[in-house]
Amino acid sequence: MASRFRLPNGLTVVHEENHAAPVAAFQLWVKAGSADETPEEIGLAHLHEHMLFKGTARRGPGEIARSVEAHGGEVNAWTSFDQTVYHVVMASRFAREGLDVLADAIRQSAFDADELGREIEVVCEEIKRSQDMPSRRASKDLFATAFRVHPYGRPVIGFEANVRSHTRERVLGFYSKHYTPSNIVLSAVGDFTEAQLREWANELLGGDWSRPATVERPRPTEPAFDGVRTSLVFDDVKEGWLHLAFQSPGAFHPDAPALDVLAMLVGQGDASRLALEVKRKRGLVKDVSAWSWTPKEDGLFAASVVVSPEKALEAFEATARVLATMTATEVEPDELDTVKALIEAEVVYQRETVQGVARKLGSYEATMGGIEREAQYYEAISQVTPAKVREVAQRFFTFERAVVTGLLPSGAAFSEAGVREVLARVATERPAPLPARNLAASKPIRTMGSSRHEKPGITVERLASGATIVVREERAVPLVSLRAAFPGGLRLEDDATNGLTTLLARSLTRGTATLEAEQLSHLIDSLAGSLSAMGGRSSMSVRAEFLSKHFGRAFELFAEVVNRPTFAEAEVAREQRLQLQDIAAREDRPSAVAFELFAKTLFTTHPYRLALSGEKASVEALTAGHLRSFHAKWFDPSRLTLVCVGDVDTRHVLDAARSAFGTSRASHEAPRVPVEPPITAPRQAKRTLARAQTQLVLGFPGLTVTDPRRRVLEVLTTLLSGQSGRLFIELRDKRSMAYSVSATSLEGVDPGYFAVYMATSPEKVEAALAGMRSELTKLKQEPPREDELTRAKRYLIGTQQIGLQRNGARAAVMALDTCYGLGPENYLGYAKEIEAVTTTDVLELANALLDFDRETLVTVGP
Repeated sequence: MASRFRLPNGLTVVHEENHAAPVAAFQLWVKAGSADETPEEIGLAHLHEHMLFKGTARRGPGEIARSVEAHGGEVNAWTSFDQTVYHVVMASRFAREGLDVLADAIRQSAFDADELGREIEVVCEEIKRSQDMPSRRASKDLFATAFRVHPYGRPVIGFEANVRSHTRERVLGFYSKHYTPSNIVLSAVGDFTEAQLREWANELLGGDWSRPATVERPRPTEPAFDGVRTSLVFDDVKEGWLHLAFQSPGAFHPDAPALDVLAMLVGQGDASRLALEVKRKRGLVKDVSAWSWTPKEDGLFAASVVVSPEKALEAFEATARVLATMTATEVEPDELDTVKALIEAEVVYQRETVQGVARKLGSYEATMGGIEREAQYYEAISQVTPAKVREVAQRFFTFERAVVTGLLPSGAAFSEAGVREVLARVATERPAPLPARNLAASKPIRTMGSSRHEKPGITVERLASGATIVVREERAVPLVSLRAAFPGGLRLEDDATNGLTTLLARSLTRGTATLEAEQLSHLIDSLAGSLSAMGGRSSMSVRAEFLSKHFGRAFELFAEVVNRPTFAEAEVAREQRLQLQDIAAREDRPSAVAFELFAKTLFTTHPYRLALSGEKASVEALTAGHLRSFHAKWFDPSRLTLVCVGDVDTRHVLDAARSAFGTSRASHEAPRVPVEPPITAPRQAKRTLARAQTQLVLGFPGLTVTDPRRRVLEVLTTLLSGQSGRLFIELRDKRSMAYSVSATSLEGVDPGYFAVYMATSPEKVEAALAGMRSELTKLKQEPPREDELTRAKRYLIGTQQIGLQRNGARAAVMALDTCYGLGPENYLGYAKEIEAVTTTDVLELANALLDFDRETLVTVGP
């Protein structure tokens, strides 16, 4: 149960004990964001997010991240319009140390002038990165068009000219004005007691901060829209990004809960009205969604569309007409009940992680009026009726005062005149009634009580079919996660079939022997769950999350999707078109282009060279028949690993698994995978792309998932990565070369790769490459310091504990480890294996892998 107390200096603490895992989360919510900046301060809220980690009176630059990561934790921050949030999550035995770091940063930041200059350059690189992301550009334009007076119209990150103008004196002025105890909320959740928290909070955050209390400055009010507002930008992008938005109230308005319900009915999930009508049935868009943004002050209700340019105007009109139908007809009560149940189920899913609960408590306390508002919100949700949904749609869907923005490819047939004609028609014509939903035949959903005996640990059973079933009972939250894994993925593809496993994964949940695609989507929502598939490089998987009370029906549905997908011609054709749109729009994701080019250059024979989504020619040649044949051959129970983790009874799971997967349908056949020849000389590839930044990938042949040196490679990668890693400190912190810089490794059933990545300004490329090579060379020349090695190992062990809080995360790790022959309990020995890594191990592996005579270098940019 969440509760609150206040320190004598006015700082508010909201907290909740959670002893399900030995993890603790602390978040400091500063009630000041970009909307609290004056015109001279634009960008300062976000710049503070960066600067608070750049040193204090007690800790030098880099020491904040080093301290947290050395205790196995993660530290970061985010800035929004209404708040700036600093957060840490770590093993609970180091909880006080985590809070000490946050408190020190927020109370005693040094704001060193030299560090400020370097971080301003990093923020400017971050701004350039956003210019290469169409989704960010489209969103920024929407807010600038909708909010001409209110500061919500400015990007949170600011503008480059403003950011470069900031001085230390201006930074300190903003800091002393907003970073005061009465303007801060500490949200704390995890494995500690209230008594401990009170002691730590008073010691670390109590007392006099020697700053005057924050005086809230009134913000400019956005006037009511007095007509249609439009902004259309045509540029070098491959897809259209459209927004149709309406002025809506903020979080404190009584209609806010009903607007959330309306958004989910209209455009959230495969069973929503926009997804069914505009995407599935008419095939007009690649993606469509609706959302209700209710900040402290007036917000927006919007529909967002990603579309091919030739369909942009038709898709825009279809989207507008779906919204209009909500003003004319009441939704069916059972459809509304399903959506309300989904919203209420979010509370259960949030409880899987301490940081999820901390974020919820902090948000309610800092921006929503208090943690008591949560209960009031869900009570309001429960009271929403079909008539109320129609009422709020009629009140806020004012097409004569809409906001329409678009980022489109040059030459797209989409104009302001066309937009206004569509809006005029939709506003004056009588909306069509809502189409009838295609529901599955009525079948009672049995709810299952949980047997509360002691959990037996991990149970493994090999069925007569050859399938391996793994069950782990977890009682912390009433949820269940399922993962089915099969060997395969890219390893089963060649140039002619490239993209097949991705198309199969997209189509697998689009209809079964007893359920059509729309029926399946509605059923998943009625069970308050999720069900999806994915194809990887070495495996294919199906994953599901459901409330445990629905386990019986959910497992039946899961098994039917795995065993009996129909791959209907129309559904496969629809998914094929969407996949081809993804391929056509690759250049809108420069970092993805870089890594795909890297794989094609590093591998010349092995299927790992292929793109996961395939190529245009290969995907166009695929048919539903190809998917059926592939599924029959490679998705047989004899090749299955099924893992179930959650609030279940092991006996029930095993009985259901034996029934569903106990019989093999096909003979087992080992795939024939080409062997990649050794690299004998350096390789390079360049792709010219007119973007603000250049993407660099420098890499080498790597290891397999079963290589005994894999944990050593994880340590080596961590020494370079993270906020206290060498690449971050040397190339970002000290030399301001990039916002994004990291090291990564990919292991497969066959050898993968190790690589370092950076996105930087074109004029910095040569220096950036020299810096990357320099840091890699240092790893080969001398072993890491013992304290550096200890920090990396503790960070890996701690983040594994943090990452495995969710049932789904544990199920995924156990399924893949079993599928790859490592066993379901492999992850339990992770900490011991990491602890065993020595400085000599790292040095030896660095010299074995980082051979510049076998490097692959890829450059994508101007």
